[in-house]
Amino acid sequence: MTQTVELPLWLFLLIVIFAMVTLASHFLFPSVRWFFRRRLERAVARLNKRLQRPIQPFKLARRHDMIQRLIYDPQVGQAVQRHAREEGIPEAVAFEQARRYAREIVPSFSAFAYFSFAIRLARLISNTFYDVRLSYQDEAAIDGIDPEATVVFVMNHRSNMDYVLVTYLAARHSALSYAVGEWARVWPLSRLIQAMGAYFIRRKSGSELYRQVLSCYVRHSTEAGVTQAMFPEGGLSLTGALGRPKLGLLKYILDGTSPDGRDVVFVPVALNYDRVLEDTILTRAALGSERRFRARIGVVTRWIIKQVWQRLIGRYKRFGVASVRYGAPLSLKEFRSQHRDDAMTDLARELMQRIGRAIPLVPAAAACLVLRENGSMPEDSVQSRIQAMMNQNGDQTTQDSEAIESALNQLVERKILRRQGETLSLSGQRVDLLDYYAASAQQKKQSDSNAPAENISAGAGS
Repeated sequence: MTQTVELPLWLFLLIVIFAMVTLASHFLFPSVRWFFRRRLERAVARLNKRLQRPIQPFKLARRHDMIQRLIYDPQVGQAVQRHAREEGIPEAVAFEQARRYAREIVPSFSAFAYFSFAIRLARLISNTFYDVRLSYQDEAAIDGIDPEATVVFVMNHRSNMDYVLVTYLAARHSALSYAVGEWARVWPLSRLIQAMGAYFIRRKSGSELYRQVLSCYVRHSTEAGVTQAMFPEGGLSLTGALGRPKLGLLKYILDGTSPDGRDVVFVPVALNYDRVLEDTILTRAALGSERRFRARIGVVTRWIIKQVWQRLIGRYKRFGVASVRYGAPLSLKEFRSQHRDDAMTDLARELMQRIGRAIPLVPAAAACLVLRENGSMPEDSVQSRIQAMMNQNGDQTTQDSEAIESALNQLVERKILRRQGETLSLSGQRVDLLDYYAASAQQKKQSDSNAPAENISAGAGS
C-alpha cells in the first residue's frame, strides 16, 4: 500500500481530468445551479410584484422536467400506443418519437433574457421603425380581468413585426408565450425564441401523435394560467384584410379546459401599419398558388445595411404609424354558457369579428381608400377626409396632421400615389400595394357599420 507507483504523464493527466469532471458534476455544478436558481427565484418574485399577471411556476419549470411531464401524460401515453399499433412499430420507438416532438415543442423560458434583453430590444426596434400608438376599446374591462384566469391574446397577423410590437406593449401585463411556425427554427434564432418562452409548431403535420403531444402541452399551459398569444389566421395576411381563422390551437385550448376549472379570457388585439415591411413580398405571394415568401437573406441584409446607413447620414425616416388596439375581452365560461352547440366555430367567428371591430385606422390605409374611391382630389381635401375618418374611428391624437402628411409623402415616394401640384391621384404603378393597404380601411369601415358605438381610450408608445 505504501509502494510508489509510476505512471506515464499522459495517464496521470487523464486521471486528473476525470477526477475534476467527477468533482464538478457531483459537487460543484449542483451547488452552482442551486445558487443561481435561488437568485433567479428572488428576481422573479420582485418582477412579479410589478406585473399585472405574474409569471406562472409552470413557465419557470426546468425544460427537462416539463418534457418528462409531457411525455408521461396519460393523453400522450394513449397516443403512443395507438401510433405503435397503426404503424406496426414497438411502443418504445413510438415513445421516442413522442419525446422528440416534446423536445421540439417545449420552450426554455428565461425571465432574464425576456425582461432584460428582449423587451428592451423590442422597444428599441418598435420606436426606431414606427410611431407606436396604443389604444383600448374598453381599458377598464382589460384591467378588470380575473387575476386567476388564463389570458390569451388573439391577434390579426399583418407583419413579423407583430411579435416585436406586442411583446413590447404587453410587457407591463406579463410574459407572452407565442406559438411560432417552422420559419423560426433556424439557429441561433431558435435559441432566442425558445428563451423568450415561445414554442414551435408544425403548421401542416400529418402525424396524430405530434398533434396529441402539442395538444397536451397547450392544455398544461392553459391549466397553469400561462399568458399566451396566438394568431388565429395562422399566417401573414396576403391581402391586407382579415383571413379565415384556423381552429387548431383554439380547439386545443377548448379541449383542455372544463366549465369547473380555471376560466380563459380571450383578449382581441388588432394591429395596423402605415407601412408593412414585407408588403411587396406578401402581395407577390398573393399572386401565386402557394404561400411561399422568397425573401433571400442577401436581400434582407442589404435592406438592413441601407437603413443603418441612412440613419448614420441623418436621412433616415420612420415608416409611419404602427397602431395597436386592445378589443373587448371575452370570457370562455360566459361564452360556453350561451353557446352549447358548436362552441368552437362560434367562438372563432366571434373573436375574428371583435378583432375586425378593433382594427385601428392609420393614415396610409385611409388615404389609399379615399383615393381609390375618388380617383383624384386636392391634397388638403384628402387630408381633411382622412382626419375625419380617424376622428370618427377614435384614432385622433395631437400628431395626426403630421402623421397624415408623412403617410401621404411616403405613398408618393413609393409611387402608390402621384402628386401634381396640390392634387393627389392614383399613380397606376403599384395597384397591388394600393389595394393591400386600402383593404384594412375598407374592412374597418364595414365592421364599424355593423358594430355598436365604442368608447376608445388612446395613448402613444414611448
